[in-house]
Amino acid sequence: MSNVIEINNIADLKEYRDDWNRLLAVTPGGSFFQSLDWLATYWQHFSAKQYLRVFVVRDAHEITGIVPLCVRRIRTKLGSCSILTYPFDDWGSFYGPVSADSETTLNAVLNLIQESQRDWDLIDLRCVDANGFDAGNTERALGTAHLAFNKFVWDQTACVDLNQDWETYLAGRSGKARQTYLRAEKRIAKEGEIEFMRYRPRGEQFGESDPRWDLYEICEAIARKSWQGSSTTGTTLSHEKVAQYFRDTHESATRFGAVDLNLLFLSGEPAAFNYNYAYQGRVYSLRMGFDPSVSNKGLGRLLMGRMIQNSTEAGDQILDIGPGSLAAKKNWYTSVETSFRYVHYSPASKMAKALQMSSRIANWYRDRFAQESLLSEQSELSVSQK
Repeated sequence: MSNVIEINNIADLKEYRDDWNRLLAVTPGGSFFQSLDWLATYWQHFSAKQYLRVFVVRDAHEITGIVPLCVRRIRTKLGSCSILTYPFDDWGSFYGPVSADSETTLNAVLNLIQESQRDWDLIDLRCVDANGFDAGNTERALGTAHLAFNKFVWDQTACVDLNQDWETYLAGRSGKARQTYLRAEKRIAKEGEIEFMRYRPRGEQFGESDPRWDLYEICEAIARKSWQGSSTTGTTLSHEKVAQYFRDTHESATRFGAVDLNLLFLSGEPAAFNYNYAYQGRVYSLRMGFDPSVSNKGLGRLLMGRMIQNSTEAGDQILDIGPGSLAAKKNWYTSVETSFRYVHYSPASKMAKALQMSSRIANWYRDRFAQESLLSEQSELSVSQK
């Protein structure tokens, strides 16, 4: 019989750090974003208007799972509502429980949530890797807890399979992609000496926790000189809105052993960067950029190629290039993976009922439009064949 406790203060989680790290190490598809180290830094910067609800599941005398959740207000077309969701905000591609058995862990937590006071209108679990490492565990946990849900596509992310050698990977790219990369290699080589470096400390448990601020500040400087310098999204490495969050997370990730910092130099001058987090062979590309004043002959492409080649040699398994801009990444990725959103509407909430009805109406119109389009295509095909 599982015992579940709820923790609402980020400082009270410190005593669970060792168990958290132990469980993360056996979590299928686990990432640095699911670590306590990342959550503590994230919460330090973005906890405003959020209420922490972290659930620790214990079976007998052993902690078997941890589910970080939070309650926050969001705006919808029908007004604002409260959701119980993962404290993640799409910083990475996927998120979920920290456990070797996420289905059992999540089910135990969902059962407790139903028995406790409801401070939410929706249970809104986002960024679920339903077709990958999650393998349907979230759906089964919701079903076993007798929580009706709607499933929506949330986002898509481009991934590179690194379980192959560089030559095999490159041969699998389109002819145009290969030519574009090899052309960048030749053109830049004519401009000066190319140096690729990768900094990946193993963390404080291995005595490797130097954040190498000199290297990080090079990344920031390149970001300011690249398109990121004029970006208004508020999510770039050098943007004042999140720059301190990125720096604090860099320090935390270094201690944890998750930093993966890649730099390209041309004739000794910093030219391009690719800043990632890496955990157990899975690399997440967080931010990248190049300095156009150094060269405009394909610095970003060259660095990406060198990084992928080095990863195949280092034994990495997956490179997640991140969601969005799939067209710009088509030369690199070997697959596009989808994340999903699972929504349970509280039967006790008027707002939840209104949102659920709105969703049903939208789905009905979408399905009807798709059916009409299909019938129209079939009719046109029938006419053309006569």
